[in-house]
Amino acid sequence: MTTAENVVRIEAEALRRLADRIAGAMAVDFDRALELILSCTGRVVVTGMGKSGLIGRKLAATFASTGTPALYLHPAEALHGDLGMVMRGDLVLALSASGETAEILELLPNIKRLGVLLISMTGDCLYPPNGHAPSSLAQAADVALDCSIHKEACALGLAPTASTTTMLALGDALAVALSERRGFRAEDFAELHPGGKLGKRLARVSQLMHSGEALPRVAPQTPMVDVIYEMSRKGLGITAVAEGDKLIGILSDGDLRRLIERRGKDALDLTAVQCMTPDPRTIAPTAFAAQALDIMEQRKITSLMVVENGALVGVVHLHDLWGVQMV
Repeated sequence: MTTAENVVRIEAEALRRLADRIAGAMAVDFDRALELILSCTGRVVVTGMGKSGLIGRKLAATFASTGTPALYLHPAEALHGDLGMVMRGDLVLALSASGETAEILELLPNIKRLGVLLISMTGDCLYPPNGHAPSSLAQAADVALDCSIHKEACALGLAPTASTTTMLALGDALAVALSERRGFRAEDFAELHPGGKLGKRLARVSQLMHSGEALPRVAPQTPMVDVIYEMSRKGLGITAVAEGDKLIGILSDGDLRRLIERRGKDALDLTAVQCMTPDPRTIAPTAFAAQALDIMEQRKITSLMVVENGALVGVVHLHDLWGVQMV
């Protein structure tokens, strides 16, 4: 077995043991931690030193992005003024592999003075057979969660490896379970991720569509000469055919080419309703841009008419998705 393989197997085994604890001995404490965070009227203040602090920063970000207000507090900085970030109504989630981190233990009297609830995540083996007393942090906590490991993946057994992986997974388990209990939806996720690749995929059709004067549209009895002019003027290679606000069909430049191949110049004597594709596929303005892209790919089309409550409100084109780097 190579060193790399051994590291991954040791960490995988640590995660398997953690999953067993969450399903078994730690189930009650895990659910209690969820209830405390759900009932918290403030924020989850995550704190930890060293590698635990790095994990804490990531967990605070994960909580915040999945619907649980959170921030990271460096315990050493807290002792020099940043403790003012903690307010009544908050909840502290303290991470420490040993459960004896001096900077965190020094914070405990102030946390208790504020009446702030405390959840700990430590490397204590808290469930029988454990063979030792819980750490100071675990004893002080309102709920103590066990992210203990059998051994580190480091060859010397010293560098935090399996322990940080386990701590991260336990925090992620809390964050995801909380988001589900809150009924956190894709729509909520989109609102918290307006930038970057996620933000682009979660953009709404209403943000990208052409509407108003930019929407190509003709009446059913519009002559084909005028249909061609409307398509050319709006530059999308398509036009809606609508009676008032009701969409009844579409005409694309592909439809025009096929029509001229069949009818020649006589095609110009027809009207929009005689040449259109009726009952086209539509999408709602509240749908995600990613959904529009999926439909276009499945149907091998380049545009979708946008309809809300039965009324035509816009059109979204494949070029609009290119513009936000979705394709």
